[in-house]
Amino acid sequence: MFTGIITDVGQILALEQRGDLRARIGTAYDVSTIDIGASIACNGVCLTVIALGSEPQNWFDVEISAESVAKTNIGTQGNGWAVAAPVNLERALKVGDELGGHIVSGHVDGVAEIVAMQDEGDSTRFTFRAPEALAQFIAPKGSVTLNGTSLTVNEVDGCEFGVNIIPHTKAVTIWGAAKVGDVINLEIDTLARYVARLREWGSA
Repeated sequence: MFTGIITDVGQILALEQRGDLRARIGTAYDVSTIDIGASIACNGVCLTVIALGSEPQNWFDVEISAESVAKTNIGTQGNGWAVAAPVNLERALKVGDELGGHIVSGHVDGVAEIVAMQDEGDSTRFTFRAPEALAQFIAPKGSVTLNGTSLTVNEVDGCEFGVNIIPHTKAVTIWGAAKVGDVINLEIDTLARYVARLREWGSA
């Protein structure tokens, strides 16, 4: 489990197709504190560490299944992962850690597209378009995870919804380089999913 609070911006150092896609990601994390088999959210995708190293810089390797590539922005044509691209990183939540965002599973539900950006003071208002099947789970003042970042929804209009991203978040994540047309990993709030499921049972 994760919280959606980004703790490092890594860099993709290598990509290799070995049946599954294998990625090497450079990080500022102390790799001596990471175990093989540990989970790290990479742009919101929960991935398992399969190798570690510290030369010429700290890095970890992950394997990414074809399902994950297809369902996330990892494999999006023209907007997918590429060598040298930055990646939002978060290590798995430990018992006793501060829960600063909301409960995030790292299981991406689909992708949303940035359709508009507008500066509001020092912050930026982003408008996203979500798939119709996921839009029903997004509510004003609810939580949503975008590229691994826990964000609060401001408004919803059909399949489009807006969030404000403050300067600090833009500075310490990859959001500072975002642009209209980017495809973003979307994980809906687990609570919203269960509420919708309970409503289905109640009307059955």
